[in-house]
Amino acid sequence: MTRDQMLAHLRSADAAAREAAAHGHHPFGAVLVGPDDAILMRQGNIDTVHHAETELARRAAAAYSPEFLWTCTLVSTGEPCAMCTGTLYWANIGRLVYGFEETKLLALTGDHAANPTMSLSSRAVLDSGQKKIEVFGPFPEVADELLASHRDFWKR
Repeated sequence: MTRDQMLAHLRSADAAAREAAAHGHHPFGAVLVGPDDAILMRQGNIDTVHHAETELARRAAAAYSPEFLWTCTLVSTGEPCAMCTGTLYWANIGRLVYGFEETKLLALTGDHAANPTMSLSSRAVLDSGQKKIEVFGPFPEVADELLASHRDFWKR
């Protein structure tokens, strides 16, 4: 996947995040991209426990074989939390692309009760495992765009 393709898929994930926010959910989104660069699934956030990335990885694991998922990429607006990264790992998705770092989100949310962020990067979680999952991100050129829906949301 080229950098331009990653950026395009980040914007598709952002569309899912904005749709989730329009329905009152946290503004996170993710897409599953197949080896042919086609979007296979998309998912917006549901709530504090049902994150976009976790729900997408679970749906993907139910729909596709582990061998196929190893050739796929999960693209997420923000850096997945430890729970989401672990679910991606167990689903056998071979690649992760994310737009902005968890630290950028923490700067916006502070100690918001609905988003108690963890200081544990997705790379640290994946480095603890036995699989070599590729990670691409953050992408500073779109971070501001991807964080836009978070700016007002967490002030509620």
